[in-house]
Amino acid sequence: MGRRQRKKPISEINVVPYIDVMLVLLIIFMVTTPLLTQGVAVDLPQADANPVDSKNLEPLVITVDVDGNYYVSIGDDQDKPIDNEALVQRVAAVMQYKPGTPVLVRGDENVNYGKVVVAMTLIQQAGAPNVGLLTESPR
Repeated sequence: MGRRQRKKPISEINVVPYIDVMLVLLIIFMVTTPLLTQGVAVDLPQADANPVDSKNLEPLVITVDVDGNYYVSIGDDQDKPIDNEALVQRVAAVMQYKPGTPVLVRGDENVNYGKVVVAMTLIQQAGAPNVGLLTESPR
């Protein structure tokens, strides 16, 4: 007698639960991403300028707000102002850890220009060879 072969059931993956999970994750990421952005409100001056070549290194951004307070884009307290000595120490630490990191200054358009110049001088004292200024493109 000949052997009778049984038909194996075709295994099908039910993708509906995976799509549901993916959509839930998408919504979570869409809601939390804007909350991760921290910073200090600064009105940048507008100018036509070419972008800075960063050599694939994330730039260190020093912010000078309208009151002349300094903020650094690294560390835990990015939204708390720091004094001149702390600014020099943080920039020096970054320059020692990652030499060649571009340093950019975000100065509010209404801040006293002297505060921006002081920030640039402190950054150079900390060992940064070049300092750039951030602007907004004119609309």
